[in-house]
Amino acid sequence: MATEFKFLGNNMEKISSYYGFFLVIWGFVVSSLSNSESLTSLIPAFLGILILVFALLAIFIPSKKKLFMHIVVIFGLITFIGGLDFFRNYNSLFNNFWGDLSKLMMMITGLFFTYLCVKSFIHVRKQNNK
Repeated sequence: MATEFKFLGNNMEKISSYYGFFLVIWGFVVSSLSNSESLTSLIPAFLGILILVFALLAIFIPSKKKLFMHIVVIFGLITFIGGLDFFRNYNSLFNNFWGDLSKLMMMITGLFFTYLCVKSFIHVRKQNNK
């Protein structure tokens, strides 16, 4: 492949690693700040760990990069879909401030991350057709 898709100078493996790390930190910080005793407050962290692990596998095992990055985008899409729960109780938005903020963050960042992944896949297809 002559060139690879980059966003802000980073390839998708690095972006995925950063995003996974962000989700892990977010999950633990929000759980701590909200004094949550529920495991559901760690959902972003669980998804982030999965994204981070598969992104790192794509970096360290380049022969399986395609497989690992497809798995990464699935977890990115799950992050977005999970964030859509933000709208479930639209009459009482932000009654649970930290929970709703976390869902909103997952929805927005998950959508943008999935968008970048799709743009990357399209870029790779175009490169392969040259």
